[in-house]
Amino acid sequence: MEIRNKEIDHGKAFDWGKASEDYAKFRDIYPHAFYEKLAELSLGIAGQKALDLGTGTGVIPRNMYQYGASWIGTDISENQISYAKELSTAAGMDIEYIVASAEEVDFPDASFDVITACQCFMYFDKNVILPKIHKMLKAHGHFAVLFMAWLPEESEIAKTSEDLVLKYNPAWTGGGMTRYELQEPPWCGEWYRVANILTYDLPVSFTRVSWHGRMKACRGIGASALSESEIASWEKEHWNYMQTLPEEFSVLHYVTILDLEKK
Repeated sequence: MEIRNKEIDHGKAFDWGKASEDYAKFRDIYPHAFYEKLAELSLGIAGQKALDLGTGTGVIPRNMYQYGASWIGTDISENQISYAKELSTAAGMDIEYIVASAEEVDFPDASFDVITACQCFMYFDKNVILPKIHKMLKAHGHFAVLFMAWLPEESEIAKTSEDLVLKYNPAWTGGGMTRYELQEPPWCGEWYRVANILTYDLPVSFTRVSWHGRMKACRGIGASALSESEIASWEKEHWNYMQTLPEEFSVLHYVTILDLEKK
């Protein structure tokens, strides 16, 4: 499913379905501590019914499955959902998946205790999705916006990889992340109150292969409108850079968790 957003990549089209194979292999990178923190906040635990919007290959439902909630994952990309189903079935997990954009998702009122959006909230039409999430949440239910990004100014590896993405796709706007203060968003309004705001640094371990795959599966390369030959050229140059690195290394990431309670 091709997506265009004038505020993302200067309006150039991208399609996560094109990156699904690499996404399934290399985007499941959140350390155990990340999921433990969600469970500590009672997001996705036993006795709850949870919905993950923009689920991709089901990263959040699959990794939170052990904490006992009943999960549904939705995504605009049929290819992403296909991999989510395959990975969940292989792991013996009973997770329901639906192909639908976040704006099209529609469940009865008060269907969910928890709704999550990880690495995807920036793609959604807030005018549509915020009242819809409010409607689908039970009384005092929680909507959690989750984000984790590498810090290129504190990792030479991340900075060099970003520079190579921009060399082939100058329109990509997914890089250059720095720490920022997470505050109550102005759109909370009549719908939500802040339950928890968390920000913290988290080192993430990679091998040469897994970091190379992680970068290829980003919006600027694998999901982009670059041609096969352009992607192959990027792969060759980026892999040559990987050969200059240790076999294993870590890249510092910045995590933000905005946990909102339904008013």
